[in-house]
Amino acid sequence: MKVLLTGCGFIGRSIVYALADNGIETVVLDSVKGTENLSLPLCSFYRCDITDLESVSRILDKHSDIETVIHSAMVSAVANSVKEPYEFYLQNVSGALSFVSLLKDRGIKKIIFASSASVYDDVPGFMVTERSPMKPRSPFGRSKYIFEMMLRDFCNAYDMKCIALRNFNPIGIDHYYGTRENQLPLRTGSNILEKIIKVYTGEEKAFIINGDDWETRDGTCIRDYIHITDLAMANVKALINFDSAFKKAGPEYTNYLSLNIGSGIDVTVKEFLIAFRNIAGEKIATTVGPRRIGDIGGSYANIQLAEKTIDWKPQFRVEDAIIDRLSIVE
Repeated sequence: MKVLLTGCGFIGRSIVYALADNGIETVVLDSVKGTENLSLPLCSFYRCDITDLESVSRILDKHSDIETVIHSAMVSAVANSVKEPYEFYLQNVSGALSFVSLLKDRGIKKIIFASSASVYDDVPGFMVTERSPMKPRSPFGRSKYIFEMMLRDFCNAYDMKCIALRNFNPIGIDHYYGTRENQLPLRTGSNILEKIIKVYTGEEKAFIINGDDWETRDGTCIRDYIHITDLAMANVKALINFDSAFKKAGPEYTNYLSLNIGSGIDVTVKEFLIAFRNIAGEKIATTVGPRRIGDIGGSYANIQLAEKTIDWKPQFRVEDAIIDRLSIVE
């Protein structure tokens, strides 16, 4: 089996490792300078933007046995999207639309899409299912929502199928990072754990809590933090179980299926800080700042549909992600 993967950043690189661990060959497209020098297992790498349709077509010609695409390339970060919405809509909607249209013309009909939990509205109790109301509050979230709707329309019109993985908050590093033969420059994203690490190592003076007056059990935001290795394995499971997933989901899911990919556990920011202190043995200096534009009080995933359809469930805890990340702090 061979799959095309777009994006080789924090999430994409872990997906490549997870696919390789399961004997699946990956063709990777990434436009970031320097990524062309990466050496990843069972991977053919091309430095190529997904909007460069001529180059993408040549790569597909070379790898004509590709039947499924994992579309993970994106511009991310909620706060940045509020400041620079143009870049988010350009890459996450306009550019991605041209890319998927090319896939349609090439007869590639199976897509796994990296969507986001940021598409959801606030709900009582904070736990969201795939049927929960959607109300993205940021350009990033709206770009994911818009593209999900576009993909749904493509599936209805062009005999395509899509599994949209609504990823919650990935943290940590590849659980098996230390055992990989080819050690690569670390890419970790800009999540809560990375911000805490900067304070822990002295790079920053204090961790900023974005509001302590939310209507939660301790006033700080509730989130669902998922180990990056678990998220990567969700992509593998979605790929392996792609066809059967629709049958298991039920008769209303004929060509489009959205799945929550999270830990299924709600954790407040203060609780995360306590978990870090318990593992690192050091209290992190904090300061309370204003709420970020585009934030919500909280959400965490009901993951029953993912368990049922793609035979996936998370294996690691927040504490595991912290331990894995601290293991390579100098």
